Amino acid sequence: MAKALRNLNRVKPQSCGVGLLAVLILVSLSYVTMSRTNKMRISIATSQLPPLLKVNSTSMASDKSDGHDDSSQDGDKAGRIEKSSSVDHVEVPVTYSRGELGGMKPEKKPICDLSNRKSEVCEAGGDVRIIGKDTRMVYVAPPQFGDSGGGESWTIKPYARKWDAGSGARVREVTMKLVNGYGDDTRCSVNHTVPALVFAIGGWTGNFFHDFADVLVPLFQTAYPFGGEVQFLVANMKPEWVKKYQLYFRKLSRYEIIEYDNDDTVRCFKHVTLGLRCSSIEDFQMEPSKSPHGYSMVDFAKFTRRAFSLQRDHSWRSDEQHNKKPRLMIIRRARTRKFMNVEEIVQMAKEVGYDVVVAEADDDISTVSRVVNSCDVLMGVHGAALTNMVFLPTNAVVIQVVPWGNLDWIAGHYFRDPSKQMKVNYLEYSISEEETTLSELYPRDHAVFKDPMSLHHQGWDTFSRIFLQEQNVRLDVNRFRPFLERALDILSQQPRE
Repeated sequence: MAKALRNLNRVKPQSCGVGLLAVLILVSLSYVTMSRTNKMRISIATSQLPPLLKVNSTSMASDKSDGHDDSSQDGDKAGRIEKSSSVDHVEVPVTYSRGELGGMKPEKKPICDLSNRKSEVCEAGGDVRIIGKDTRMVYVAPPQFGDSGGGESWTIKPYARKWDAGSGARVREVTMKLVNGYGDDTRCSVNHTVPALVFAIGGWTGNFFHDFADVLVPLFQTAYPFGGEVQFLVANMKPEWVKKYQLYFRKLSRYEIIEYDNDDTVRCFKHVTLGLRCSSIEDFQMEPSKSPHGYSMVDFAKFTRRAFSLQRDHSWRSDEQHNKKPRLMIIRRARTRKFMNVEEIVQMAKEVGYDVVVAEADDDISTVSRVVNSCDVLMGVHGAALTNMVFLPTNAVVIQVVPWGNLDWIAGHYFRDPSKQMKVNYLEYSISEEETTLSELYPRDHAVFKDPMSLHHQGWDTFSRIFLQEQNVRLDVNRFRPFLERALDILSQQPRE
């Protein structure tokens, strides 16, 4: 610009007036365009901030960063259906193509993402009409497509484990279809002013690990950005399951859950998400770099502690708690992969310097969560109960006892990698031939001991029956003792936060 102004001295007098006028008009237009563009960017950027970082937001500040005040915990707001004038719906950020803002049309973006190996998700805005029961349809008339849209449809199973959502897992399909308009048969019965989130809780829910890996963690990633202003429509409804995890649901939505399979109402929304997002293709994990809001398993663990009103965010340190021993929880399993010498393990742990509690991970998740959160070390044989590590304070230690049979791969996949993402220290102890009760069922020259992998290759049924169902553990306390001592060292050396 400076060079252009200096060159004005060389312009002939008769053309100077025209040239100067052109430059001034160009500068003026550039300023106006930049001003409008910056305002647009600021508005969109603010709406896309992760709720965990929205310090000044009235709906997500301090302890209400999950979008709830204390009254919603008591169910005062549960079940309400807002009239269109009472609550503003969430605006979905729009991507514009190059050119003058005033005359631009939104770009047509993919409605469904089917590329993720773990989950399929469809998302759309416009005139959305959702019908459950036998129809199981989500109709969308997106305004940005005008009269040229319509006809396309996508059918997915809205469960975040798509390779396992077949007939065995019994997750029914839901179809999203684009339409140009609606007839009398899809006239709105109820108008909602908040977005809709449609998902399933069938599949392998009921297994504690899959409750988190397949539903609760993906649900957090998908629903948390709405700050509580989202309506859940749940397929494959399990009332007792929802009741068990009601503290999660209350923290993620202010509205009573709608049972999608039995709902014959035509419900109208301005925005819908079908399915749950997974930033990682691995179970019980997140990849912040692939999450729209950068969420991590640390964020999920913090959210969990708030949802359950757990008191401890950080584990024991020797230089801060001189008169208090670190606490160890030993998970007692009821059926398979049990510790056969619990009393001996407890005695050894006390000698090392722990206060010890032995507990089963039952369905009373509120009580179990408080017990786990009061502990600094959690130990147990490989199994879904180790999922309770999510309730541990930051920098605690989990010790996974791996059964006999080359189970290191499954142990690492399910618990080693997730624990690291939660900032929980991880130790792994693989038992020897002498510590498995399989020696009481099979001779030492059997493939169980000589070639365990050959049994893996026979398929899941054989593998599971022998190594997961028939096996218990009689821990060699002298061999295991260094692991408890190592956990104590880790607690003593943990950094302050």
